[in-house]
Amino acid sequence: MKKLLLISSLALATTVGAQYSSGGLFPVGTTGVSVKIETTPSIVRITLSGPSNSFLGLGAGSSGMASGADGFIYNSATTTDYTFNGIGVTPSADAIQDWTITANAVVGSTRTIVATRSLSGSAGDTPIPNAAGNLEIFCARGNSTMNLSYHGASNRGYATLPMSFDSALATSETNIPDVAKKYTMLYPNPAKETVNFKNADKIKSVDIYESSGRKVKSVALKGENISVSDLKSGTYYFEITQKDGTLSFEKLIKE
Repeated sequence: MKKLLLISSLALATTVGAQYSSGGLFPVGTTGVSVKIETTPSIVRITLSGPSNSFLGLGAGSSGMASGADGFIYNSATTTDYTFNGIGVTPSADAIQDWTITANAVVGSTRTIVATRSLSGSAGDTPIPNAAGNLEIFCARGNSTMNLSYHGASNRGYATLPMSFDSALATSETNIPDVAKKYTMLYPNPAKETVNFKNADKIKSVDIYESSGRKVKSVALKGENISVSDLKSGTYYFEITQKDGTLSFEKLIKE
């Protein structure tokens, strides 16, 4: 699959200090993926919601995976920042990974990912204006796989997101949507010895999976942290069951 991002032909009416939003989650074609984009004077924040068992990608423009296009893909790898190499060619991970995932929650079979980046990004990234106008985007998801692979015609789609002034957008640039606030997040990440949990008192159990999907172990949380010293270096997924029955998933990089 390719990677995707947000770019566009934007109206240039930028107001200093203003913040813009595409509104609520916008369904993209028949992909089953919905997108929201927000900007502040210094960051862009994307929200992707779609099947929890598939990679989720967001890209720039209306031509999809054109060579050199910039984008974001949540997948089984530790990287999320990519550059496309043309249709049918695997995208390349950028040397500098600018996107930071601030929320990763699963409710039922739906995953919601929230990620932020500076408006300008790094070399090769598409600058995102903090302005009113239209963002042309492309979305794709995996065919029940987290691994990068051909997504299939029914799993891709295009949309035009109207960016407009949002007076209700929180002024804190570190704010994340309410959908993420009730879920647990772990830190530090990457980790070597110990992982701590925010809202640990709300956790019922933790199951740890390798990136291949094989369960490594189940952990009974007794306090606010667990040891990961016995895990080999690599990427792991923590399936966290809350006491209210909801699930959240966190990706951990073990050093």
